[in-house]
Amino acid sequence: MIDIKVPTVGESISEVTLVKWLKKEGDYVNRDEVLCELESEKATFELNAEQAGILHIKAQEGATLAIGDLACSIDETAAKPAGADQPAANAAPAAKTAEAPKKEEKTTAPAAAAADVKATPVAQAIMSDKQVTPAEVKGSGSKGRIMKQDVLEAIAHPGRKGGDAANTREERREKMSNLRKTVARRLVDAKNSTAMLTTFNEVDMTRIMEIRKQYKDSFKESHGVNLGFMSFFTKAACIALQEWPAVNAYIDGDSIVFHDYCDISIAVSAPKGLVVPVIRNAESMSMSDIENKVVELAKKARDNKLSPDEMAGGTFTITNGGVFGSLMSTPIINIPQSAILGMHKIQDRPMAINGKVEIRPMMYLAVSYDHRIIDGRESVGFLVRIKELLENPELMLFGKDPVKTLLEI
Repeated sequence: MIDIKVPTVGESISEVTLVKWLKKEGDYVNRDEVLCELESEKATFELNAEQAGILHIKAQEGATLAIGDLACSIDETAAKPAGADQPAANAAPAAKTAEAPKKEEKTTAPAAAAADVKATPVAQAIMSDKQVTPAEVKGSGSKGRIMKQDVLEAIAHPGRKGGDAANTREERREKMSNLRKTVARRLVDAKNSTAMLTTFNEVDMTRIMEIRKQYKDSFKESHGVNLGFMSFFTKAACIALQEWPAVNAYIDGDSIVFHDYCDISIAVSAPKGLVVPVIRNAESMSMSDIENKVVELAKKARDNKLSPDEMAGGTFTITNGGVFGSLMSTPIINIPQSAILGMHKIQDRPMAINGKVEIRPMMYLAVSYDHRIIDGRESVGFLVRIKELLENPELMLFGKDPVKTLLEI
């Protein structure tokens, strides 16, 4: 019998939550097969079988386990059940023969579906007459049986199942995940341990949108990824961070730690909460490199596949509330960092351009910063520099005006 214990997943992590068993008690599992999902305060990861054998579950779903606790055991001496993990070649004939009865299934399916409907004869008659499917009705009778009133309610309120009315007073309680508890704790720590202020500005996105429209097809053809907004903002932020190093630093005790590199954290809304994976050395990356990395990290976040290492560190954070429709917000610093840039919704607004009113695609920008290390001059100068770079993307090539570079002024 082999014991499978909770592995060490990070220096600061002492416990994890067993989220879900992917195998059942008594299942035969192969070596390296995924057994369950575990969630730490930073990421979700998988537990694999160390040997093939029969699985014996020791910890239940939802349990909080310390590092080194027993999660399950595997009896590697058990014989492999007949038919378990058959080769694909053996399974192919079965799959082929299974296609034969399809025609018969098609003719019998409606009858079977009708037999499965739990409805009174009157309710069934009304559903047939009004062409209402059982899926559109929530039965209020015994064991979910559909009653006449249930059908009438569904007809009167299409799109809303019976019992889902606004005047219900049901409550439900869910245990906070480790990730959500960590997010909550860190946000409170950021508010309580920093002298946080926010400065705002707005940027005219006309030039960037023209570039994206003109080059989006050739960019995707050349690099295999869409040209998004994040590469422009990340590139602009890296240039501005190198010009205003205090924004890229953090306080450690009585010292200020400065960074000659830009590790940009990007805030991503994952199924289990907010995560901030890091783009390492973003200052040395091309636009396509940044876009590819953003796509890679966002996909891992959606699939809960981010590792703790991919979320560790970071010297500055960019968050985009605009994807949810936010017009303006005050983002909270991702400690121990000292600043965070908030992007928002692009909205057409009338602007005074050379004495005339023009409609321009505008975006509000917000930089929240720790006033203990960053002064107002630095925060405003940093944000104005980002605005300048975004409104004149050509400047990102050198970090300054090409003509001024030529003239060395």
